[in-house]
This record gives sequence, C-alpha cells and structure tokens, in this order.
Amino acid sequence: MSKILVFGHQNPDSDAIGSSAAFAYLAKEAYGLDTEAVALGRPNEETAFVLDYFGVKAPRVVESAKAEGVGTVILTDHNEFQQSISDIKDVTVYGVVDHHRVANFETANPLFMRLEPVGSASSIVYRMFKESNVAVPKELAGLMLSGLISDTLLLKSPTTHATDHQVAQELAELAGVNLEEYGLAMLKAGTNLASKSAETLIDIDAKTFELNGNNVRVAQVNTVDINEVLARQDEIEAAIENSRAANGYSDFVLMITDILNSNSEILALGSNMDKVEAAFNFTLENNHAFLAGAVSRKKQVVPQLTESFNG
Repeated sequence: MSKILVFGHQNPDSDAIGSSAAFAYLAKEAYGLDTEAVALGRPNEETAFVLDYFGVKAPRVVESAKAEGVGTVILTDHNEFQQSISDIKDVTVYGVVDHHRVANFETANPLFMRLEPVGSASSIVYRMFKESNVAVPKELAGLMLSGLISDTLLLKSPTTHATDHQVAQELAELAGVNLEEYGLAMLKAGTNLASKSAETLIDIDAKTFELNGNNVRVAQVNTVDINEVLARQDEIEAAIENSRAANGYSDFVLMITDILNSNSEILALGSNMDKVEAAFNFTLENNHAFLAGAVSRKKQVVPQLTESFNG
C-alpha cells in the first residue's frame, strides 16, 4: 500500500497532534503501514510547548491529500468531515481513532474504526500500543500524555474516563515527568492570550458543527483570568462577526474557560441566540453569560446546543 497520511482535526490541539504522531508510529511498527503524521494547521502555544519539551519536530502542515499525491488517510481525534482535510470526500479513509460523537461521516468502503468515550484520542492510541505489545518511545509517551492532559484539563474535566487516571500515570512514568507539575506548566503555556489578535484568539481551538441545518462554530480559549479576555469584548465580537460573514456560520459560541476554577463564560453571537440561551438555561447579557462548572465543549456545550437546535 502507498503512503497513508495520519492527521487530527483542523486547528490542531495537543491531542490531535499527539494522537496522530503516536498512531502513525504504531501503524508502522504493528501493522506495517507506510504512514506519515501531518497536521491541518500550525500547533498552538500549548502544543508548541509540548513539542519543544519533548524535543519533537512539529509535523508538516498539509491542506490537501490529493496535492500530496496521497489517496488514503487515517483520522485521529475527529471524524466529522467539516473538521477534516479539505478534500476528505475525495480520498479513502482507511481508519479512524476518535473519542467524539459520530456525525456527518460516510465512506464508500469498510474501514477500521476505534471509537471510545474516553478523555482523549491519545488514551485510545496508548491502549492500542499495549494491545499490540509495541514499546512506547519516551517522546511519544510525552505527546500522548499531553493530549490527555489538554483534553481533560489535567483530569478535571467531566470528559475524563475512569481509565484515564491510570493511563495518565503510566504515560507520565514513561515520559519521565511529574504528572501534576508538568500538566500545570503545560496548561499555563496555552493561556498567554494577551499577545494574540482577536482573530487568532477565536480560532485557536474552534470547530464547526452542523446543527439542524445551521453551521454553528464553537470555539474555546483557556485562561487564568476570564475578565482579562472580556476586557477585549468589542474587538472579539468584531472578529466573530467577520468570521460569520466570511464562513457562513449562523452562530458563533466562544467558551472562555478558567482552567484554575473550572468555570466558563459563554460569549455568543448569531441568528439563534434564543436556542443558545435555552441550551444552557441562562440569559445572555451584553452577549455573554456565566456557565458554572463548564470546561468541556464536547460534553457540556455541544450536546446541549444540539438538543436545543433540534428541539
């Protein structure tokens, strides 16, 4: 079989980068596939910290599989086509390793799929290493650990599965780091928002979801000071409206998440604010509202929006 590209979703985070790098290695060692881990965007500051810490070169960025002369791909940390490579409908999806909902996904041929409701795609890949009796290189253990820490906010998010705690401990040992110390340093590395433009800020970690015929953009930024982000509300709202106009989003929901106190402020603009308010049983004031205890887009925002928009 010719080369297979392995990649996570657009606007890649630490789990998208870590799970794809680790699975590309595993696929070569265990299954004899000719794989290359690539990315659908440049790593954010948190992921750049991770790559530098473990001495791993950032995967090269690709925009089209066909432009690379590749017709077969493997997806990690996503499955929805609108979150994937631009020509995803024109290539063969050989396999998927993911921990999200399955939506807007259809293939012409059978494929390998590993879907589990755990804290990260990296958690799944690590267990696949163990099942295949393939030794985990130190740097890949570090990348998978980082993916798990990022997606679960150091095992504090409700997306954390019971098995993730043991996975984190084992990966931390393999990576040679103290879980708590490294995890906090890593998360803080991703909270430097002051130097970012509003356009960059709303696109750091953003995904599009098709909800009852509406393209809803849901973005998330992590911070240690929500008010510091809200102080830039005017420019953030201008960037959101420009993004909506340019991309046809009906609605844009931005989670501003306090990683220390595990709460979020929701800033929302669009055509269906009644549905956004109904989803979280709150009232937007000046386009934003506090959402206590919310840190997970996957579990505490998208399902609620989906139910409200479909209601």
